[in-house]
Amino acid sequence: MTSRNFWKHSIYQIKQPYYMDCGMPGRPPGEDVTTVWKRCTDNYDCSTKCVIRYQYYRTYKGGCPSTVMDPCEAMARLHNGGQKGCEMPSTLNYWEDIVKP
Repeated sequence: MTSRNFWKHSIYQIKQPYYMDCGMPGRPPGEDVTTVWKRCTDNYDCSTKCVIRYQYYRTYKGGCPSTVMDPCEAMARLHNGGQKGCEMPSTLNYWEDIVKP
């Protein structure tokens, strides 16, 4: 699937810029970023390491309206949309997919 011309991989739907920002775990020196991004995001342990290391929620939760938004929703929308994820209408679809029964 694609979003804004970036491929998303794995359970976390990690886009390549997100992978690069999290420090590119699993990348040997000199390896092509696209190749290692696909390999890491297809591997549960590697992609989980990226998400834990990146910690978007802790860094950017101040940009979310805590009085009207559930913390779980804020975390999901920041993870999906980056630092402005709480403000982006496009991240609502991601959140709605998470809370579907």
